[in-house]
Amino acid sequence: MPNVLLVEDEDVIRTALRRLLERNGYRVSEAGSVQEASDQFDLDGFDAIISDLRLPGLPGTELIKRTPTPVLIMTSYASLRSAIDSMKVGAVDYIAKPFEHEELLSTLERVLGSGLKQQNRSRRNPRPGEEPVPGMVGSCPAMQELFRRIRKVAQTTSSVLIQGESGTGKELVARALHEASSRRAANLISVNCAAIPENLIESELFGHEKGAFTGATNTRTGLIEAADNGTLFLDEIGELPLEAQARLLRVLQEHEIRKVGSVQSQRVDVRLVAATHRDLKQFVREGRFREDLFYRINVMPLQIPPLRERGNDILELAERILVNTCHRLGRSPMQYSADAIQAITTYPWPGNVRELENAVERAAILSETDEVAIDLLGLDVELVRIDSQPPEGAVSKPDSSTLAIESDPAEDLSLQDYFQRFVLEHQEQMNETELAKKLGISRKCLWERRQRFEIPRKKKTS
Repeated sequence: MPNVLLVEDEDVIRTALRRLLERNGYRVSEAGSVQEASDQFDLDGFDAIISDLRLPGLPGTELIKRTPTPVLIMTSYASLRSAIDSMKVGAVDYIAKPFEHEELLSTLERVLGSGLKQQNRSRRNPRPGEEPVPGMVGSCPAMQELFRRIRKVAQTTSSVLIQGESGTGKELVARALHEASSRRAANLISVNCAAIPENLIESELFGHEKGAFTGATNTRTGLIEAADNGTLFLDEIGELPLEAQARLLRVLQEHEIRKVGSVQSQRVDVRLVAATHRDLKQFVREGRFREDLFYRINVMPLQIPPLRERGNDILELAERILVNTCHRLGRSPMQYSADAIQAITTYPWPGNVRELENAVERAAILSETDEVAIDLLGLDVELVRIDSQPPEGAVSKPDSSTLAIESDPAEDLSLQDYFQRFVLEHQEQMNETELAKKLGISRKCLWERRQRFEIPRKKKTS
């Protein structure tokens, strides 16, 4: 049974979370502050720590400094910027209030299932060769697995196929593979197969002899030959014509090239890294991509997750992009507004990191203050969930002034019990807007919960 420490200063929230965790097979210890947790428990003896960010005395991030045990930070949307900082100092993840029960449980399960305690130790004392991949940011499990594979695959000479949506950073992965390999002293030649006209692709890749075709006034070295002893990166390889695919297959099988118009072959030593956002298996079925070439380049597949599936990496990336953009534009440091932070975390980013970079640069150029507002990001408003109402079953931390309920705070209340009790006791003194604000939810969510829990509104007397 996993052993979890829950650090939360509000009794009602802590009790509800303890009950949730215990119902799902966790052994739970509780503390109301960092100091209390440190004094009463051996922090290293837990499998994970769940801590609120804002606590009496020291913040929850102080626990990160005191133990290698993975710390999962709970915070509110208004404090997401602090959550980014907590990730930078070593928090394994954070979860924004209000959150679904399933979201907390799945995040905790991921933390416990990924060996993150040992990763935390390694992060503080990195071993040689374990540094993050240059130019890439990512602390989510999918990116950490990608980085591990890059470090491992880079030491081989096998062909690599990088797959991922447009804008995910496939060329950065190719560059990282090259820089971490024994070929780093030679050239990395990058070719976008979709950008070269079909009638010129073979000449560009393999070179040509003088007079090989109209306009060939000189002998030309092809890009494959230029990558000799180095790495050839073929981006959007699915766009290669079938004839060029056949010639590329020969290069991979025989390690030879023959220039257009030449009868002589020459040896080349090239490591191929290919990338595509297409489904090459479907292309094979449709006869648009050679099956033998597909299996030749798909020796070591690497999958880059889309930005929308990378969780907290989005905020870390947005922060870093903003810093770099301000430096490049010669602007003073800027920060995101609370609405902009929420939009960034909920927008699906169909254009991935490239779209995020463009949005941040646009906002930095247009902003007349040191704050990036949501409207300057230029996002499709239909795709942004700007309503901060929590989903059903969400845990929301009420305003501290509401917690002085006329009851024993240690009473074993569920969140539903707490909601019902609070509304019934305060609806005569407060209107719906005030009730929603005190509970930390929207008026719409308050109305929905009234319906679900069958709590009628107090009728006004004339």
